[in-house]
Amino acid sequence: MNRLNYHCPKCQNTQYETDQFRAAGGFWTKVFNIQTKKFTTVICSRCRYTEIYQADSSMLGNIFDFFVG
Repeated sequence: MNRLNYHCPKCQNTQYETDQFRAAGGFWTKVFNIQTKKFTTVICSRCRYTEIYQADSSMLGNIFDFFVG
């Protein structure tokens, strides 16, 4: 539980969780199952409202994803 200047826009709660996920960016990345887009989520602990922010993707992470699948 973090409390760093966060206020949920729906319920004004100040507690939240964060997580990350990756997604394919275009046709060829979908065909070869390469997730080139990285996103960070901020989830309200009370109402579960979720905000999604695009994060920087590292080239090493993209290469690892290609070989692991």
